[in-house]
Amino acid sequence: MIKVSPSILACDFSQLGEEIKKIDSCGADMVHIDVMDGHFVPNITIGPPVIKKIRKCTNLFFDVHLMISRPDFYYERFIEAGADGLTIHIESDCNIKDTLNSIKEKGVSPALSLKPATPASAVLPYLDMVDMILVMTVEPGFGGQTFMHDMLPKISQLRQEINKRNLNINIEVDGGINRKTVGLVKDAGANVIVAGSAVFNSNNPKEEIDFFRKNTNFNDQY
Repeated sequence: MIKVSPSILACDFSQLGEEIKKIDSCGADMVHIDVMDGHFVPNITIGPPVIKKIRKCTNLFFDVHLMISRPDFYYERFIEAGADGLTIHIESDCNIKDTLNSIKEKGVSPALSLKPATPASAVLPYLDMVDMILVMTVEPGFGGQTFMHDMLPKISQLRQEINKRNLNINIEVDGGINRKTVGLVKDAGANVIVAGSAVFNSNNPKEEIDFFRKNTNFNDQY
């Protein structure tokens, strides 16, 4: 089943609550929340206090992407703020296994992400510990970047390994997803679509969300 997770990184932060309510009413499945610490990536966004406030705006699944160096120091704060899923990076400075286990023990969905330069093989040892793998199709840290087509084989490799092991794991893609690229990532094996600019900058967000969910050659087998 295809799910769409609009990224609030591209929304109007002066109207953050209303922007989230808008994508809720337009049929989004999740809200993608990018957390950046200015160290792991060269940008700073929001933290637990903001997430706690916007949690009141919607019942949508909060898909929180921790682009931070030490997720093991902060994951509990994000869970307390209302995160439903927490994605940590394989490249972060923590014990990946322990952090994923701790997130799961708290009743939150654990996920693992990898930067473009990181091979798919880096996350394979952790597949049985996660509900989702997030493949970055741009360099993390900024919105509005151009989709990296050379990430498609990585998505396919992960999907093949997941299927081989008969695991129920989502593959999420984030970066440069629009009407021209969404079919490519779906055909490669992704089933959770993060889209920021394409949704929030659209005159008809519902139409964009519906397009991402339905218009593809993807055979919905995942």
